[in-house]
Amino acid sequence: MSFQESPRPSEEEEAFYMQCRAAYLAVFKSSLTNITSKQQLCRVLQQAGRNPSCATLNKYWTATTSKLNFDDFCEILKREKKTEESELMRVFKKMDVNGDGYITHSELEKALTTRGEKMTTEEVNAIFSLADLNKDGKLDYGEFCRLFVSTVEQCQTAALERLEADAKLKRLNFGSQSYSPPKNVRSSSRPSSARSRRSSLSSSITMTSSSSKVNKIPEPSGLQDWHHSFMKGGFFLEDDGGISSLQYQLHVPHTTTVYLTIQPLSLSHRPDQPSSWMTVDTALFVMSAGETKEDTTLVCFTESKDKEKYIWKGELNAGTYHLLPFTTGCRLKKRSKKSPSSKPVELVYRTDTEELDLTREFREVLSDIFEMIDLDGNGLLSLEEYNFFELRTSGEKCDKDAWAICKENFDMRKNQLTQQGFMELNLMEATEKDGDPADLWVTLEAMGYNRMLELVEACPFQIDVHCESTQPSIQPLSMDSGPKLLNQALQKSITARTGAKALRGHENVLIYTYRGEHRISSLIANKTNQKVTVHVNNEQSRNCCSSRGMTVFAVEVPARTKMVCQHVLPINEKQDWIYSSVETILPGM
Repeated sequence: MSFQESPRPSEEEEAFYMQCRAAYLAVFKSSLTNITSKQQLCRVLQQAGRNPSCATLNKYWTATTSKLNFDDFCEILKREKKTEESELMRVFKKMDVNGDGYITHSELEKALTTRGEKMTTEEVNAIFSLADLNKDGKLDYGEFCRLFVSTVEQCQTAALERLEADAKLKRLNFGSQSYSPPKNVRSSSRPSSARSRRSSLSSSITMTSSSSKVNKIPEPSGLQDWHHSFMKGGFFLEDDGGISSLQYQLHVPHTTTVYLTIQPLSLSHRPDQPSSWMTVDTALFVMSAGETKEDTTLVCFTESKDKEKYIWKGELNAGTYHLLPFTTGCRLKKRSKKSPSSKPVELVYRTDTEELDLTREFREVLSDIFEMIDLDGNGLLSLEEYNFFELRTSGEKCDKDAWAICKENFDMRKNQLTQQGFMELNLMEATEKDGDPADLWVTLEAMGYNRMLELVEACPFQIDVHCESTQPSIQPLSMDSGPKLLNQALQKSITARTGAKALRGHENVLIYTYRGEHRISSLIANKTNQKVTVHVNNEQSRNCCSSRGMTVFAVEVPARTKMVCQHVLPINEKQDWIYSSVETILPGM
């Protein structure tokens, strides 16, 4: 049997993780502590050797950001590269008018106080007092660049040394091997101490390819005669790496057999070019809609899979339920923000009469967005549907008075916005800005599009509910409690289907591993009265991708708390895959 191997954690990957942790713990007492301000984000990025501009900070700390966690910080560090000496030299050479390798105080002050993110005269004087090593009124910028880079490296080294010097962290355990920092000391191939072995738990599961599964749920015969209701939606990647979506309310008037499905929604207009997100995994959790969180219980979830469709079939009692869409994040994930090799696509242009109009490419994308937000698929946007779109893109709602104004200015039918009216509304926005597409790009990026008008950070989906003997109804919701309910459902789905295994020597730290037909999920339950840090090593897995994006990582679990550790899917569904995970308690800090 041949397998496509998962990427093994390189020396660089392990070093990167340690540098992230060292930088974070140089600023915060624990990696469980959240970053709660833009100033803290700036400080911890600087500790990690980055030199964030205001624009960079604003990219990650937006008007709606209230906190970032350690995982978010690691993701930011992956995207923001260190300032290299050569890059600094290139900037200074542009200021060096006569090319002698020196810059006068006045030249430096003019450059730093009038260009880019302007500095104050006091800040320039502070730099010069540190950098004018010869005290001759000139800056040897070559020496300054070397000093700058060397200082950054010294700060990082000091942070790593502080981490390593802690006696409690002397023997970090990577899998079944003793770990030493990878840069200077060769990893030992000998087993770690008996105590470390006792605190490890190893799990290995071999999964067969999807093509060999024979226990798929068949579509009920005569399904076309069942009562049917459907609703569309979308998963959207947030700036912090999280994934959001609407929730839904399902009402079943009478007890009946139900055939429930969720699948990615193709927006492709050409059958030979399937939408890129069709491989994104989806799931739907059904919870009873109780008055309180305690009354809300997990009823069922889609476990079976047939191609892109995820399925549940069974009996539902008469009542009202919450439908909670879910995707693991294994396949829908943030992409590195590389500069595009070609110019962004034009959104507007001027006609022969100098009037503004939308380009053909932009109209096609607006047509796709209209299809995504037309949740009930009736070809029109109700005020409720339009407001889900507005909340997504601007954070504000359109009230009834504003909707009445829309009715006077844009094409509407039955008090609902047509696709033509939606186009007219976007053209008006472009016209008001005299063709400046900045606000249009804000809308497009909020909906998951990049500057080449590719949908890369969203996945449209469709939910279908077939009932054998009664007509179901579905309504979209945007519940503040939605993420908490989904987490509750996820945890219950994992713990209810599998027994717990305690980490050796830690009977109150338990690992639950859910094995579904197409997904493996693990959960850590910390029943102790103090936080624990669990190191996870997936390097022996084959043909696997983890929602964590790393094969080696650590999870800090607060006292008396359960936390989903990771979700794992096959990279290639047509091949068998092996899930192998070693969980180890790291010594407390």
